Amino acid sequence: MAPKTKEKAKPSSPMDAPPPSIEDLFTSLQRHCDPEKPNCDQAVKIADQILAISPGDEDALKCKVVALIKADEIDEALSTIKGLEGFPVDLQIYKAYCLYRQNMLQEALDCLKDLEKTSVVLQLESQIFYRLGKMDACIESCEKLRKFKIDSVDLKSNMIAALISAGRASEVQGLMDALRVKASDSFELAYNIGCSLIEMGKFADAEQQLLSARRIGQEALMEEEFAEDEIECELAPVTVLLAYARQLLGHPEEALEAYSEFINRNVANAPAHAVATNNLIALKGLKYVSDGLRKLERLMEKDGGSQQFQISGELNYRLSSRQKEALYCNRLLLLLHANRMDQARELVSSLQNMFPDSSTPVLLQAAVLVKENKVGKAEEILSHFADQFPDKSKPVLLALAQIAAAAGHFSTAAESLSKVTDIINMPATVATIVSLMEHSGNINGASSVLRSAIQWWKNSMSDEGGHLKMIMHEAASFELKNGREAEAAHLYEVLIKGGGSVEALVGIVTTTASSDLEKAEAYEKQLRPLPGLKGINVESLERTAGAKRADGPLHIGKAEASEEVKAKAKSKKKRKRKPRYPKGYDPENPGPPPDPERWLPKRERSSYRPKRKDKRAAQVRGSQGAVARDKHEATSTSNSVQSSKAAVTGVPKGGSQGAGGSKSRKKSRS
Repeated sequence: MAPKTKEKAKPSSPMDAPPPSIEDLFTSLQRHCDPEKPNCDQAVKIADQILAISPGDEDALKCKVVALIKADEIDEALSTIKGLEGFPVDLQIYKAYCLYRQNMLQEALDCLKDLEKTSVVLQLESQIFYRLGKMDACIESCEKLRKFKIDSVDLKSNMIAALISAGRASEVQGLMDALRVKASDSFELAYNIGCSLIEMGKFADAEQQLLSARRIGQEALMEEEFAEDEIECELAPVTVLLAYARQLLGHPEEALEAYSEFINRNVANAPAHAVATNNLIALKGLKYVSDGLRKLERLMEKDGGSQQFQISGELNYRLSSRQKEALYCNRLLLLLHANRMDQARELVSSLQNMFPDSSTPVLLQAAVLVKENKVGKAEEILSHFADQFPDKSKPVLLALAQIAAAAGHFSTAAESLSKVTDIINMPATVATIVSLMEHSGNINGASSVLRSAIQWWKNSMSDEGGHLKMIMHEAASFELKNGREAEAAHLYEVLIKGGGSVEALVGIVTTTASSDLEKAEAYEKQLRPLPGLKGINVESLERTAGAKRADGPLHIGKAEASEEVKAKAKSKKKRKRKPRYPKGYDPENPGPPPDPERWLPKRERSSYRPKRKDKRAAQVRGSQGAVARDKHEATSTSNSVQSSKAAVTGVPKGGSQGAGGSKSRKKSRS
């Protein structure tokens, strides 16, 4: 039997190659996840291969989710995390970040509640609080982050931004010293310092700081080889804030030009474009209401379930809560001025759900009600909000006072102002409350407000503006005006003992002259005597009928007026001016005088003579029979003409007279 031939080996194909080991896959995954040159798509594919071999591998799952997030595939990353809820893998921090990126802020915050407060968790938590507008909570998270001693300029810049947004701009310099950073460390820091200077009202310093921020940013980004349009996009917030600083410095035309130029360049920075548009609309005012509404509508999109405009998706994610509130607020105000009340009512009802922690929606709701002449309802909702949220009640109470005062509800206005405790003792507030109570007839209440303010300023540690003396003077004048001489005299005496002015001496002399003459004379002696009064005999002056006016400088007794008085009297003399005559008029040869009756109607002038009637029209020539017939027709025609004339000239009962004339004419023709 012949031996069997050995079969030739077939060439191996890639399909027959053994699958890569899990170690090789992890090596490849590590190479594609390199922070310097990441390849997110390949990382996701290799992670899927690893998970096919070893389902539930924690490292592979985390690498896949991170790669999807870095590739901006947030929806797919979130769906991957939700599909792994049964696996014993902790992906809560990644889930919270995905929810944060989808602007589901409260859900993201709920995911972080049960996690350990690591540096990563605290950074994400502070970002969420910042986006929610909860600045105090954001600062608290940042303070906890400082314990980890993270040396990151971006993190320090975020901490300063949170402090400014919380209204604590005055504490920025102290925080910078504690963090050991300078404004020149990065253009973000320089930008944030410029924001803090604007918040403190130092607009000129803010402008210089922002110019420095722009220069630092240009140099840093050029070193990183950014393109020119990318540099402009990165520095767009600095450009817009520079225009705002010029606006605050009192250069509206320059700010208007800067805003318009930035908008026309179409810089690829949606938040900066939205802020510039909003500021441009506010700067133009109410002259361009329709144009302003069109510009705002370009930043918004219609909601699917209604015709109401809402901020577009990208802006809704990138704008802060405060910026979105400003955009909606301006849109509502423009709708009110355009009398588009249906849209205004729909928008204000949705704002209360969008910004539940803000007082702006209730203020706008009151504005809509006032526009609809529902002042009572507006006062009711403002008062209810102030009682429910006392920590946010200041702007609401001020608005309530203004609305009530404009409607004539003075007691409500005074009561509202009295609840604003931090300004109740300021001179302007005291004067306003007193005036409102005076209008409502509550004199005792007004007097009580003045006494309370005086006592508060007496207990105050500092009174650099002299507010105590000012309020005491006004209180004394108020008491004197309302017939309370004793209270007024007491206040004037307190002012005099405290180094009072001449006005206080005059006030107490005037007040006590009718009740306590000795006291009035005693205080009168403290007044400085007026010059030139020694030659006056008071008793003879009282017996005279009264002073007569004399031209020229006044002479008091034998004392001559001073040179200064003479100079003033001379300067007060009116200069005689040449009369202006009509063109062609000669004053030396004026001609005949004008007719004194030229302004009267012609019929009322003495020279009027009525025209005589022509009697020749009544003479008729012809035969005797023709004379009788024509005479009859002439008579009826004359009556007809006279009656119609009476109807035209408006003689009483002219209508019936005209009708009768026309009837007689018809009969004569028949």
